[in-house]
Amino acid sequence: MSDQIKFIVEQLNKEPFKKSFNLITFDSLEPLQLLQVLNEVLAEIDPKHNIDIREEAPDQTAKRMFSLLGILKYKPPGNASDMSVFRQGLVTGSKPVIHPILHWLLQRTVELKKRAYLARFLVKLEVPTEFLQDDVVADTYQQYEELVEGFKNLHKECEQLKNSGFSTAEIRRDINAMEEEKDQLIKRVERLKKRVDTVSNHQRMLEMARQLRVEKEREESLAQQKQEQKNQLFHAEQRLQRAQQQLKDLRQASADAKPESLVKRLEEEIKFNTYMVTDKLPKELESKKKNVQYLQKVVAEPAMGHSDLNELETKIQEINAQINQLIEKRMMRTDPMDDKLFLFRQQASIISRKKEAKAEELQESREELLNMEKELAQKSNQARDFDGTEVLKGDEFKRYVSKLRGKSTVYKKKRQELAELRAEYGVLQRTEEILKQRHETVQQQLQAIEAKHGITGYSDTQEELERVSAMKSELDEVKGRTLDEMSEMVKKLNILIAEKKSALAPVIKELRPLRQRCQELTQEYDEKKAFYDSCAAGLESNRSKLEQEVRGLREECAQEENRYHYINCMKKITERQIQRAADEMKLYVSADPQERRKAIREQYNRNILEQENLGKKLREKQKTVREGHGPNMKQVKMWREFEQLMECKKQCFQKLQNQTSIGHVIQEGGEDRLVL
Repeated sequence: MSDQIKFIVEQLNKEPFKKSFNLITFDSLEPLQLLQVLNEVLAEIDPKHNIDIREEAPDQTAKRMFSLLGILKYKPPGNASDMSVFRQGLVTGSKPVIHPILHWLLQRTVELKKRAYLARFLVKLEVPTEFLQDDVVADTYQQYEELVEGFKNLHKECEQLKNSGFSTAEIRRDINAMEEEKDQLIKRVERLKKRVDTVSNHQRMLEMARQLRVEKEREESLAQQKQEQKNQLFHAEQRLQRAQQQLKDLRQASADAKPESLVKRLEEEIKFNTYMVTDKLPKELESKKKNVQYLQKVVAEPAMGHSDLNELETKIQEINAQINQLIEKRMMRTDPMDDKLFLFRQQASIISRKKEAKAEELQESREELLNMEKELAQKSNQARDFDGTEVLKGDEFKRYVSKLRGKSTVYKKKRQELAELRAEYGVLQRTEEILKQRHETVQQQLQAIEAKHGITGYSDTQEELERVSAMKSELDEVKGRTLDEMSEMVKKLNILIAEKKSALAPVIKELRPLRQRCQELTQEYDEKKAFYDSCAAGLESNRSKLEQEVRGLREECAQEENRYHYINCMKKITERQIQRAADEMKLYVSADPQERRKAIREQYNRNILEQENLGKKLREKQKTVREGHGPNMKQVKMWREFEQLMECKKQCFQKLQNQTSIGHVIQEGGEDRLVL
């Protein structure tokens, strides 16, 4: 973290910010000042944000910074659950949130400047789909998209040219070469003019050549107009396809819509809007008013010191202790009625909280649904422009998926039945082979018996007659069944038609007043919605004015507090100085010499005399040291030489002692040998 702050301070002290921060002053910045520094860095990246945040509402400042950070693709540290903390920290100017943003921005200022410049032209405007149904708006939006694509291509070409590395020397060489070519062309034209002057009818030939050039230019312009008309025809066909698709969607929506579902949906919307108007919004407005009153009360109170804060803390502790005692007393009471009411109150509060949470979830879900519908419309338009195929909508896609699921289940059942039939077919085929073999053996035995009795072919004729009679009886039965079934089906259809007519008659009668009631409710809903929007806009404007007034009063209060503390400190310092001067005058004018000696002037005079005497002594000592410096240095040198001489004598004496001791030892050894 210290390296991060050090880098931020270094970058802010450089061009173009020219701040005079150090680590201490930067770390001691107030939240509003820190937000102003962040706003200056953002203004350096995008000049549109060069705004004094003190003249701007906090919600507008936060919204503006959020949008720019989103365009710059800043990813806050942490997971998705920390986004609310990040938003709150950015609004309040929290250091753990602002410092990483400044570090990230100052690391890549050049790159972010380029991204902010491109975002002004490449971030597309969101146009609702109901406005795109108008041909003029659709054409304008399509031209806008074409211009955005053209800007992309031109910017890419510009970047390629910048990075291509053309130097001034190469450009100058190209210019010189082009001038030389120009001179050569001028000379060549003059030579051709001289040659043409000698040719007869050269004026007529020049006129024909001019006309040929004009016709070629006209041909090119006509070809260009033809291409433009082709493009216009293509765009018109695309608009026609979009209009047909919208018409188809509207017809499907009107076909699927039923009066009961419409009335039910309108009732749900009316219930939700009445809850929002009667319960939720008044509570929020009341809480906002309480906060404003509390803030006004805080602003109206005088500035408190450390002792006042200590007193308030002690009072808060005492009140908390009293509250805990009351809670304990209430818990010790065993009143069953109170317990039951407490349970009901708790359940009611839980239900109200759940209701508020569900209302907020419903509002968020509606906003998310609108965003998803916009995105779906964009994706469908892109897909339609890409391959020309129709994209299925929500209900159509659901029906298509349900149809596919039904087909898949039917396919699985049929496949299982087919496998069973194949297995049974194999078994039956084998049974048929066995029966055929048995039939052949029995037939051979029968033919042998018929041949023995002299009636060959009797069994074949009998089988043929039996088969023809069986077929005739089956055909008669089928004819009778089909006639009976057709007559029964006609009777059933007539009965069903009569029942449906009788059942639909009262429903149609009930539907007519309901339709009229639905129209009245929609008209009343539109009026109340317009009134609600106007009230909400008025309240929002009043709230913003009050917030601005509170902000101005806070700043004025802070300035006055600072001025009061500064004047109070200066007053205390001045009083202390006046008191010291009066005490000094009393001591100085006093007749008592002891009291006069306590005066600061007398003390300073005594110190000056002492220092002067000490200076004289030191100067005398310096003089004596300077005078005796030469002899003393000679004396030191003589002492050093004397020490060296004595050291040399000592070494010689030691050597002499060592030699004498060795001689004695040798002598004693010789005597010993003589004795032996």
